[in-house]
Amino acid sequence: MIEKINDINQLVGFFKDDIYYIRIMSLIKAYGCSYDFAVFYMQIDDNNRITAIISRLDGDFTLCFHDESDLDELVQFFTLAGFSALLADSSFVLPSPYDEGIVMRSCKKVEFPVQYTQIDRFPKLMELYNFVDYDTLDFEAWYVDISHRIRHDCARAYTLNINGEIISSGIFSSIYNGDVILSAVRTSPEFRHLGYASQLISEMMSDITGRVYLMREQSLNESFYKKLGFENIGNWRMYK
Repeated sequence: MIEKINDINQLVGFFKDDIYYIRIMSLIKAYGCSYDFAVFYMQIDDNNRITAIISRLDGDFTLCFHDESDLDELVQFFTLAGFSALLADSSFVLPSPYDEGIVMRSCKKVEFPVQYTQIDRFPKLMELYNFVDYDTLDFEAWYVDISHRIRHDCARAYTLNINGEIISSGIFSSIYNGDVILSAVRTSPEFRHLGYASQLISEMMSDITGRVYLMREQSLNESFYKKLGFENIGNWRMYK
């Protein structure tokens, strides 16, 4: 049975050591259960145990599930609900087109000292948005979401600067119980392959007490993240 979550305390006792759990729990911590655009669900088995949790932010869903989950029920739920995007582990199969990539995780702290740079832990979000170049993502929607998460300590933004100019950026887009998800990593083309992104990410990771997760494309940046202590741990799918 799938029910709407009305209070984060309903999830006490549910845990899954994966990136999807962090993403969902960070969202429910940031937004709670009182907004129409941020809705959360749980799947409960016959013994009243929670076997899966789901977040919906507008039309974007994330699924975190255990081995004991009723996958058929989950497929039916998403088929009926409809979605703009659905992020889940690749072992969850829907008859829909999808993109797929690699999940990586690191528990290590690796130092990459580079001189003549400054770390900004509170960058101006307009400047960060313009630097990352989010393509078709609307600034106002992005700003409202990321600033709300930052205020609730569910996200953090960083830039690496030289003489006040942003040369590299990164965001912890989800934070929950010391674990984080790293995203929006970008370095200006003229400053790539010089160690600046490695320095920024190592500085970001030094602020974290738990594990750092990320999602990357299949064929990109594996060696770069491995030198920062990350390892491949699974595959993500984004259904659309």
